[in-house]
Amino acid sequence: MTKAKRSDAITKGPARAPARAMLRAAGFTDEDFEKPLVAVVNTWSTVTPCNMHLDRLAEPVRRGVRAGGATPVDFNTIVVSDGITMGGEGMKASLISREVIADSIEIAVRGHSLDGAVILVGCDKTLPAAAMALARMDIPGVILYGGTILPGRCAGRDLSIQDVFEAVGAHAKGDLDDRSLEEIERHACPGAGACGGQFTANTMAMALAFLGLAPMGAGDPPAVDPAKEAEAERCGRLAAERALAGDNARRYINGASLRNAATAVVASGGSTNAVLHLAAIAAEANVPFTIDLFDELSRSTPVITDLKPGGRFLAKDLYAAGGMRLFGKRLMEAGRLYDAPTVSGRGLFEELNDAEETPGQEVVRSVADPVKKTGGIRILYGDVAPEGAVLKTAGYADGAFEGPARVFDSEEAAFEAVSAQKIKAGDVVVIRYEGPKGGPGMREMLAVTAALAGQGLAGKVALITDGRFSGASHGFVIGHVAPEAAAGGPIALLEDGDVIRIDAERQRIDADVGWQARRAGFRPPAPRRLGGAFDKYARLVASASKGAVTIAVEQS
Repeated sequence: MTKAKRSDAITKGPARAPARAMLRAAGFTDEDFEKPLVAVVNTWSTVTPCNMHLDRLAEPVRRGVRAGGATPVDFNTIVVSDGITMGGEGMKASLISREVIADSIEIAVRGHSLDGAVILVGCDKTLPAAAMALARMDIPGVILYGGTILPGRCAGRDLSIQDVFEAVGAHAKGDLDDRSLEEIERHACPGAGACGGQFTANTMAMALAFLGLAPMGAGDPPAVDPAKEAEAERCGRLAAERALAGDNARRYINGASLRNAATAVVASGGSTNAVLHLAAIAAEANVPFTIDLFDELSRSTPVITDLKPGGRFLAKDLYAAGGMRLFGKRLMEAGRLYDAPTVSGRGLFEELNDAEETPGQEVVRSVADPVKKTGGIRILYGDVAPEGAVLKTAGYADGAFEGPARVFDSEEAAFEAVSAQKIKAGDVVVIRYEGPKGGPGMREMLAVTAALAGQGLAGKVALITDGRFSGASHGFVIGHVAPEAAAGGPIALLEDGDVIRIDAERQRIDADVGWQARRAGFRPPAPRRLGGAFDKYARLVASASKGAVTIAVEQS
């Protein structure tokens, strides 16, 4: 007896004749109906280099699905480019897009009773959204990362988008003239692919490979590398195989695999956005998870890759050195990973044992001889952040910082002050009402951190926000402060001149404030209302400490 498929709901029996008639008009055959129907979900768009090549990868994916014994069914969903929207109102849409992408995948796949999915992703929020959708639906699925951009080249050095943002700061300070800024702008992004350092896209691509939802090695080749097409075909075939085997997504999402993914983030000096995204994936899979895991791992796990934003190299250099397999093998050899199944059909350790190191490479070190002895992320609590905040330490000391608060109620106000060189070494810049509810949308503060870096203040100024930081941000930066200002969190009560103390070792962020008296006299500003999806998101979204998801989660 043939095993029942989800798609039987639209392809089997006399009552489904109208559905079959519609499908036949779209080119489906009797043979197609007998096979699993696998969604090929594409986040292709011409608005950003991160995703502009994904249409070309869709055909080899389809070939792979057919070769694996299934029938491809194409759908599209959206992308919001972080790099393009950064620093403006549009950035409020970025994190919201993660939920919209996950929702749209769920609606299309469940609406058509499909048997599995392969999801093509590029820009930052498309990666966690794909994993969230698979976890939520618990269907067989594979995620294909479109790959990194190649570096730009200007004045004899490699460039990434990080250099453009930091050039804006140098230009504002007067260290860079108009023509030099334009040259960097024109040469930084040479073509297709996601931002080139260990920023959010490459961090999440690595995390999803170690989580088991993306085939190890498939995300490594740069977007324009000839090897990418073969990896796309492999992902299509694997998606068909997983659908035929009935290997649902939650098979790969558990405490051990989430720990593997977090270890990869910490050991690579990856983006703090991964804290938010892994918490969200765990919530969708209904797996217990706490952001404290990142602090635990950072204290015992060194950074073993010399990648930007804190290091010297870009993602294409990691690929040339031996890729994620080499990086993972180093962690495996040091006993820092758990073996676990992956969507390739092979165990994680089996995949990592295939690593090939390029002689003389300098990108990946060993746990015994690391780039930095402790990991790149700390979780802080204290007066200012009772539910937690995320400190990015990669490339900077894990110590303490104390200084007077410079308080701003929006990113624009803070950026204006930085551009006018009103921020000095020793200041603690506070940007609030930019959290999930307050923004709404929890914008990233790369424009501010990059401007500070361009003025030579990275690490000399602390920055605290209930918003987020780009993976390209570096310096003494603390985001995800919870509760956020719009939810009545203590960050809303801070005033200019308050002395703020940050102690990474003790996991504290405190301020010399009479909190009870300050709260008694506090009058919150009116909520920001943007209408439509933005207001709906603000009503539904959970705390950043819970992944800022819009599904129901336990808030205690």
